[in-house]
Amino acid sequence: MLGAISRRSDDEAPASVRAAHDCDDRNTMSQDTPDTPTPTPTPATDPVHVNADDVFAEYEIPGEIVVTTGPGLVARLGAEAFGTFFLVLAGLGVALYAGVTGVGGGPLAVALAFGIAVLASAIAVGQVSGGHFNPAVTFGAAVAGRTAWRDVLPYWLAQLVGGAFASALLYVVLASLPALAGHERSFFSGAANGFGAHSPISAQTGGEGFGLLGALLIELVVTAVFVGVILGATDRRSAHQQAPFAIGLTLAVGVLIALPVTNAALNPARATAAAIFSDGWAFGQLWLFWVAPLAGAGIAALVYRAFAAERVRDDLLGESDTEEIVFTEEYVAETPAV
Repeated sequence: MLGAISRRSDDEAPASVRAAHDCDDRNTMSQDTPDTPTPTPTPATDPVHVNADDVFAEYEIPGEIVVTTGPGLVARLGAEAFGTFFLVLAGLGVALYAGVTGVGGGPLAVALAFGIAVLASAIAVGQVSGGHFNPAVTFGAAVAGRTAWRDVLPYWLAQLVGGAFASALLYVVLASLPALAGHERSFFSGAANGFGAHSPISAQTGGEGFGLLGALLIELVVTAVFVGVILGATDRRSAHQQAPFAIGLTLAVGVLIALPVTNAALNPARATAAAIFSDGWAFGQLWLFWVAPLAGAGIAALVYRAFAAERVRDDLLGESDTEEIVFTEEYVAETPAV
């Protein structure tokens, strides 16, 4: 009976009952579905232009905080001293004994020693200082706008100190050989740079070597090519991963070219380091091995600026460490309506 009542259709119920049910349904729907307020449209607001100077005027960096965008000067000078030390140690260390039968490796060994040393040094500390290791490279980089002029003299000093320490170490080792007692400086002069009677080829020509003009030209031109390769290989548009290899190979070839003429300085720091512990004539001819490489580097830098330079300043192998921070003049901020 109850089952029959429960299954009874609404159509079978009296009209009064159906009306009551309809009223209850309307009341239930009104309770279950609350009225949703109509959203009030937000008036559109125009962008407000705010001057960046006003925004940052009240912000000050505390005095004890130092903001840097790359390695400091001390770190860069240390890297230059280390790289030049290694370059002179390897180059002069091989050159001193290159002509000794059964010990040295001849001109090819000297060229490879210089080339590999600069390659390794550039990879190791090039990102710190730019990987110059040569006063001529530093001068050329400054003329080309790739290095600040205020860094030139400090870099030169660091390079000279590094080279001097390397030659001092080699001289102390050389002096410990009893067979060279009293002839240390004469033996060390074999690795020094010179022209005329002190040109390396003079040993095979009866004391006559390449003259002043030949020595000047070879040092100037080969150094110009070397610095030009450096500026091009370290340009932002070049593949920087290959730059140390291009630089090292170019130096090795340059040494092979200039070795019979002047003993291949191509680097005033290398020439000065060798002259310190050589006979007096080495200091007398040292001026040429500053003037010619610096002139060659300057010519290469001017050519680079004229035909290949970028408008944006970069910094040899360490260029990625230097960034410029630029604040725009204004920015746009959205502000809610009052």
